Amino acid sequence: MSIITSLPAFAALSPIFGGLLLYFVTHYLKDRYREPLAIGLSALSLAVVALMYPAVKDGQVLEAGYRLFELPLAITFRVDGLGFFLALLASFLWLLATIYSPRYLAHSHAHDRYYTFLLLAQGGCVGLFLAGDLLGLFVFFEFMAINTYVLIAHEEDSYSMFAGAKYLYLTVAGGLAIFFGLVATYYLSGSISFGQGGLISEPSSLALYAFIGFLIGFGIKAGMFPLHVWLPDAHPAAPAPASALLSGIMIKTGAYGLIRVTTDIFSPKFFGLVNWEASLLVLAAITILLGSALAILQDNLKRRLAYSSIAQIGYILLGIGLLSEQAMVGAVYHIFTHAFMKGCLFLCAGAIIVQAGKENISEMNGIGYKMPLTMICFTLASFSMVGIPPFNGFVSKWQLSVAALELGKPIFVALLIVSSLLNAVYYFPIVIAAFFHRKGGGEDYKHTDTFKHGEILEQEPARPSLAAEAPAGMLVPTAILALGCFVFALLPVNWPLEIIKTVANSLF
Repeated sequence: MSIITSLPAFAALSPIFGGLLLYFVTHYLKDRYREPLAIGLSALSLAVVALMYPAVKDGQVLEAGYRLFELPLAITFRVDGLGFFLALLASFLWLLATIYSPRYLAHSHAHDRYYTFLLLAQGGCVGLFLAGDLLGLFVFFEFMAINTYVLIAHEEDSYSMFAGAKYLYLTVAGGLAIFFGLVATYYLSGSISFGQGGLISEPSSLALYAFIGFLIGFGIKAGMFPLHVWLPDAHPAAPAPASALLSGIMIKTGAYGLIRVTTDIFSPKFFGLVNWEASLLVLAAITILLGSALAILQDNLKRRLAYSSIAQIGYILLGIGLLSEQAMVGAVYHIFTHAFMKGCLFLCAGAIIVQAGKENISEMNGIGYKMPLTMICFTLASFSMVGIPPFNGFVSKWQLSVAALELGKPIFVALLIVSSLLNAVYYFPIVIAAFFHRKGGGEDYKHTDTFKHGEILEQEPARPSLAAEAPAGMLVPTAILALGCFVFALLPVNWPLEIIKTVANSLF
């Protein structure tokens, strides 16, 4: 049953028009309205998305009561369980990142531009999750991608401009690949609307080319091997709250596109005939291992987190490629899980950069003594990344492992175990250095003991450090995400998991 409503359009368009309004209000009137207005507009989009929950919970589909414009095809809005869940997740993380931003950017520049494009990107991201057809997804996808370039290049130094340019060129190439798939889909099926099952049901060379176009276009945005080359540069270049969104939400739009491709453009039954999903599984496995291996080699914290994001997106691609209801539960739950984990880790990295002036892991020995709450949040998110029970990372890996065993593919269970071990290799040393290494890693921390026959004869007190705990405006959003890494598994009912099971059932 469908309900005609303007809520999806309002949720997507309010941050876009609100962002433009914010720029003119703050640029030409008073800039003291900038941060409250940005937070309020982001919260408004979240509230509108949340209003859709009762109808979606009852199994209804929400559709826009009007068409946006003609291209010549109409762009429509259609909200099912998957679109609603991801739009809610995106809006929630966006609000936290917006609340975090004022203190992080206190000594930065171009605040009006930053908040404007942050809201524009939010509108594009929410819009693509709520789009009712492939054209709407494509338009909002491109709109989000272009605005994200401005966030990546925000610092305007040579490195940021290089990272932004690399991202922009690959984004344009990916958009063209998706557009080819869109045109081919319309030619083969006469429709590009979601919710009709597999639009393409007959194997053909053009259908294969369309699949390759979608795989390239959405794979670039997701950071899938070998299309991941923009991601390790973009994350360190962007401001930390933008990096949290880039990793936590924006790269998931590529995974979301692939979910729509495998369930709405094609179908699991279709893939059973052509076996194209094998290529996706191979690419997912390489993405997991390559991202993990390269993360170990990085000393720059944000760059290590960036390569970790590549590995984590491999889990989601694995769930998509396994093409079963159980596997889709694992894939979508890992989208949810990774948003909290990596959002928290990037916000922690931003706090360390601002408060301690440290960007390299080798300089962070003992930082847990000066920023204990920040590093506790980092530790909790790290435990979830490794997959220790009862953290969310364990839940999603469990779902994926069960799916692999059900399909008779235990090799992927072994892959997940190896990946978890690699996660421990590049996350646990950071935690250990923060809380157990008080010597080395720079002049800020010095604690010398003299031992003889097991007795401490002399002790030099720790010298003061310039580092200090992050302010509440940065710490509260970080702590919320850290708690979200495990609190759902402690509840009597893990309601995100239950919602996702319903979503996966509707897709299969």
